[in-house]
Amino acid sequence: MNNSVGCTSASTFRLSSWSENRFKETVRHNLACLGRILQWNIENGIYFFRITSDLVPFASHPICSVDWQSVFSEEFARIGRFLTDNRIRVSMHPGQYTVLNSNRVDVVQRSILELEYHADVLDLINQGTDAKIVLHVGGVYGDKPKAIDRFVQTYQNLSDSIQCRLIIENDERSYTVQDCHTIYESTGIPIVVDNLHHEANNSGESFISAFDIVKETWRTKDGVPIIHYSSQEYDGRLGKHAEAIDARHFKSFLHSLRKYEIDVMLEVKDKEKSAIKAMQIAKQIENSS
Repeated sequence: MNNSVGCTSASTFRLSSWSENRFKETVRHNLACLGRILQWNIENGIYFFRITSDLVPFASHPICSVDWQSVFSEEFARIGRFLTDNRIRVSMHPGQYTVLNSNRVDVVQRSILELEYHADVLDLINQGTDAKIVLHVGGVYGDKPKAIDRFVQTYQNLSDSIQCRLIIENDERSYTVQDCHTIYESTGIPIVVDNLHHEANNSGESFISAFDIVKETWRTKDGVPIIHYSSQEYDGRLGKHAEAIDARHFKSFLHSLRKYEIDVMLEVKDKEKSAIKAMQIAKQIENSS
């Protein structure tokens, strides 16, 4: 999201208000706004961006009978050319209801449809396999080993277009980096390490030690490793994202990773304001090296 460009690429509407015309108008608006955001990013030196999951509302819902992939193929292709020409990397991050290890078959089926939608978007913009779909492992359901087994079994039946893009992220309650690595050993799925989640839920290792573990899960075709960064909200529960990055903490964080080639995704509420601040800090570190 970007609060400076005067539009959102995540416009949606109520399911009860569904109509083909409204759907097409909304998608057309979202794609146009995405183009404006990407242009703003280039003008401000930002080359990594998370595309909203709401770009095509209700894309994975049974109500959507529109062949949106064909209807908007040229708009998607135009965005793809802009990304490629400007060497912008993108990712997507399905919401909390996309759960591959659920013990309910209907939830898993809906989750797979949602992942197919995300893979379609990244395919339509003609991005390589370094354009990733980030997913949390899911729930524990009283038996973590069985929940991990369900995740692995479901993953093995996913389409190639999903498998080549899917990456998993540690979370602040259930799945540590070590848990994610257990899944990697059975699937080869690259791991994203989130600094705040790791602080709240880990196996006793430092963040740098955790990153040393996960960086080995990334192959050349996956691109450079992705890290998620956010600052802890002051006086908030452990793991709660702050409104903006803490400049001092981010500088220390980035400095500790200066020897690595990485892409950093910020997870902050003030969006592009913190992104600009982060870029300034990164340049300071680069110039002092």
